[in-house]
Amino acid sequence: MKLFGFGSRRGQTAQGSIDHVYTGSGYRIRDSELQKIHKAAVKGDAAEVERCLARRSGDDAPDKQHRTALHLACASGHVKVVTLLVNRKCQIALCDKENRTPLIQAVHCQEEACAVILLEHGANPNLKDIYGNIALHYAVYSESTSMAEILLFHDANIEALDK
Repeated sequence: MKLFGFGSRRGQTAQGSIDHVYTGSGYRIRDSELQKIHKAAVKGDAAEVERCLARRSGDDAPDKQHRTALHLACASGHVKVVTLLVNRKCQIALCDKENRTPLIQAVHCQEEACAVILLEHGANPNLKDIYGNIALHYAVYSESTSMAEILLFHDANIEALDK
């Protein structure tokens, strides 16, 4: 066993380490930087998210990267958690450090079901991230015609320009 992660490759932790790095969700997520609600959202644990929401009023509490539980649930494709959070009236237009909304992150991670839930609850498909991209740009980049069609149905600006 390697202590303190010495000798491990960058972005990896020593086996048995407390700190885990999640990267499959389109975000680099360090377990040690997350509050309980964020950890539950990443894991898709709707029951734990519900318990966290019952204990406090900070539904929209950000992590160090300004990501909310909704951002993390969308990026990870956890439909039950996304549904729970939007039904609890979490803010759907809050931005992370890259000025990405949960909708942009859902589309970027190709989590169509999560994106549809957000759009049905009034998410604005025309908000731009720090690169000037809207959700439609990410649908086009990933060649997701079905997602592009859904975004256009919800009035995404087909003429939006990036930087």
